[in-house]
This record gives sequence, structure tokens and C-alpha cells, in this order.
Amino acid sequence: MTTSTASESAATPLFDLQALVVAVRRRRRLWSSMALLGLLAGVAVAVLLPPPPTAVTKVLVAHEDDQPNDTGTLIRTDVALLQTTRIAEAALKSLDSPERPEDFMREYEGAGLTNNLLQITVTGDSEAEAVARAGALADAFVTDHVRRMREAANAEAKTLLAQRDRMREELAEVNAEIGEASPESGPRAADTEALFARRAELTSRIADFDQRAAEARLGAPQLVAGTQIVDAPRAMEHSLPRTAATNAVIGLVLGLVLGLAVAAVGAVVAGRPVLRREIAAELGASVIAELPRGRSRLWRRRRARAARERLTVMLARTVRGSAETVSLLELGCARATSEIALDVAGELAAEGPVVIIDGLPGLRLANHRQKPQGAAVVSGARAATLSRQERRFGVGSVAPGTAWTDLQYLGTQTVLVVRAGHSGAVWLHTVARQLADLNIPVIGVVLIDPDPRDRTDGTLWDGPHLALRGHHERLARQNGTGQLRTERVRVWAARVPDGDQEAR
Repeated sequence: MTTSTASESAATPLFDLQALVVAVRRRRRLWSSMALLGLLAGVAVAVLLPPPPTAVTKVLVAHEDDQPNDTGTLIRTDVALLQTTRIAEAALKSLDSPERPEDFMREYEGAGLTNNLLQITVTGDSEAEAVARAGALADAFVTDHVRRMREAANAEAKTLLAQRDRMREELAEVNAEIGEASPESGPRAADTEALFARRAELTSRIADFDQRAAEARLGAPQLVAGTQIVDAPRAMEHSLPRTAATNAVIGLVLGLVLGLAVAAVGAVVAGRPVLRREIAAELGASVIAELPRGRSRLWRRRRARAARERLTVMLARTVRGSAETVSLLELGCARATSEIALDVAGELAAEGPVVIIDGLPGLRLANHRQKPQGAAVVSGARAATLSRQERRFGVGSVAPGTAWTDLQYLGTQTVLVVRAGHSGAVWLHTVARQLADLNIPVIGVVLIDPDPRDRTDGTLWDGPHLALRGHHERLARQNGTGQLRTERVRVWAARVPDGDQEAR
């Protein structure tokens, strides 16, 4: 027993992807509704909340330290400088606007398109105002950038000239020492030669500082000329259909993704079996028939009608040939079960009177307008007063709140009519356990609203063979023993040949 339990737990997957996909597909109304809601929300946002008038301009920014392999550090610095109160205040001053710089900074943004190209986007109350703001902001940025480049060039030139002046003072001292020295030989002559070498070195360095200062002053005009507005401020065109279409697609995708996520999480949390294999395993009975829920599509109506006729004939044959009372117990499909019961009653009424014991909530069969001729419907309270000579079958429910002890008055064996994905695995197992405690064998399961792409097997090969048990009951009554085989039949006892059973 321990080995069998371990093998069963090992065979059961921890996460059944097929069941999850089927459960999500069955909840297509949820995620399709959320996708449609996202689409409508996107269109509504585009119509009700149009973007404000926007203007854009582009500025070419020249940097002193431009490098071909620059990763965009300099242009990101320019974008950060654009978002400063100094530039915002300068732009507002040129517009004569009383707006606070902090508020104006929230209405524009900068983006570096390349290492030297800056795009400025500005919003306003109108297109003209947005264009004026973009031009003023671009002019303020260019002015500030040029001023900073000139200040840097002047500072560098001033530093070089200061060093040149110090070199000139030192050169004057060297020249004075050379004039005082006498052309005599000896150690004094060696000092004079060193002074001449020092003068030559100072002269060369002074010339170098002069050249570098001139280059520094010459570099600033190039940077100033390179920094300019290359794309004049212009209003951005706003197309309502294009915006609505873009927002609709974005809303559709977001709604679909959110709907699929909610459906997947709900399917995992709810734990409601939808596959034939899972429902048969939880109820401990095989699936003997399937019917669609409600009206089928036009190209499936003929197939659904044929399946319903086969089920009616099979259930009528079961009720007709069984010595015990058969019941139909629904779970999540009371309407479909009542229709199946009326069809079976109409099939049996051709051979004689039929009594249907109505145990459904609300007396669905008793209040039904069209009843088959020759079929009588009585409530469950009168089930005990009926004669055993009358052909009858019961219809009831095993939904939460069921009075379990009343089910035995509807029938001593039953066919469960279960809607796929309606109840959780815990409740299905509860139904199977309660019916087993009442000694009501389950002949089979009729699955309502199955998944059309479900390819799993709903037949139990390793569980109690209920059809074989019913066959044993009929044989016992035909042989006159009168013994009811209502206990659970072991699989090995049902499959072992007669010779091996006698040997045991």
C-alpha cells in the first residue's frame, strides 16, 4: 500500500499545464471582456484626454571635449542643464511671463538624439504659445552654453597669460644676471653658460604660452559658431484617429495580458477540474457521455442532437433493465439535468406509465410546462409512498447544502450529471465519499459543457469497475440470491480469471 501510494503521488504532476490552459481557455469571456475594456479605455483616453499643444525644436551643441567614442555623457549633461531654474528663468524673462520657473520646468523636457543634437519639447495652452516657448527656451540654452564656453576659454587664456608673465619676469632676472657677469674664464664662465641656457629655455616657454593663449581664444569662436538652432520651433501635428488607434492597441494588449493573468491565477486558486481525466478521478466514476451547455453553434447542432439522443436511449435502457431505482443527480447543471430527465421519461412513456421523482431545488420538473405524455412528476416528499410496481426514476442535486440522507429515496444507484469547471476538486471528492457512505453506486458521469479540445481519457482503468458491479447485482437478482453487491469491488478481483480466483 505504501509503495502504491508513493507511485501514485509520483505520477501526479505538481503543476498540470494542460489543465491550466484549458481552464484559462474556458474563461475566455473574462479575458476577452478585459481586453475589450482595455481597448475602449484606450479610445476614451484619446478622445477625452487629448494631449496638450506641443512644439519641438532641435539644437546642435558643440563641445570642446567632443570625442568620436563618447557614450553620450556630454549631451546628457546638456539635458540636465536644460532642466535648471537658470535657463527656465531666462526663457520666461524673454517671454515676459510671470510663471514660476519651477512650474515651467514641468512643461518641457530635453532628449539627446545624438552626441551633439539636443531635442527640446515644450507644451502650452495653444500651438502659438508652445512654439514661442520652444524658441525662447532654445535661445536661452544657446546663450547660456555660449557664455559658458567663452568664460571657459577666457579663463584658460588668462591662466596661460599669467604663466607667461611670470616667465617674462624670470627672463628679465636672468638677463640682468647675464649683464652683470664678466667674460672671464673659470667657474664664473660656467655659470654664465648656464644662464644663457636658462634664458633660451624661458624664451621658448614664453613663446609656447603665447601660442596656447592665442589658440584658446581662437577655439571659443568655433564652439560659439557650432552651437546653434538647426530646426526651428514648430508645432507637432496631432492626429486623433492615429492616437486613438495607438491607445486602443495598447489598451487591448494590456487588458488581454491582465485578463489572462487573472484567469490563470483564478484557475490555480480555485482548483476546479475541467478535464475528463480529473473529474473521473475525483468522482471515482467514468465519463459515459458528454453534452454541450445551452444551444450549440450552428455547425455543431447536429452532433449535439445525436449525442443527446444516444444519451437518452442509454439512460432509458439503464432504467428499463435495472432492478434498482436509478437517479440523475446534478452538480451545477440543474436545467440540463431536467431536460435529460424529460427526454428519458418520454422514451420510457411509450412502454407504460413513468413516475419522475423531482428532488431538484425549486421543483423544476413539477413546474415544467411541457411534460411527456404518460409521465407523472411527484415531489421528493412523496417518494416513499410510491408503489414499487411503478417504473420510476429520481432527479436530484448534490450541490452544497444537499440533504444527503434524502438521496436514497431518489434511487439506489445514480448517474451524476456534472458541469465541467463548476465545482472544486474538494467538493467532487466530498460527493463521491457521501454517495459511497450511502451505498449509492455511481453508474457513470455525464459531463456538461466539456472542453472541445480535451483529449484526455475519462475512463477509470485503475479504479472500481462500476459497470461490472452493476452487472454483478443484476446477476445476483436473476439467480434469485437477492444479495446486493453494493460494496466496493477491488480491481484485482474484477480482473483476475476464474481459475486464479479459485486458486486463491
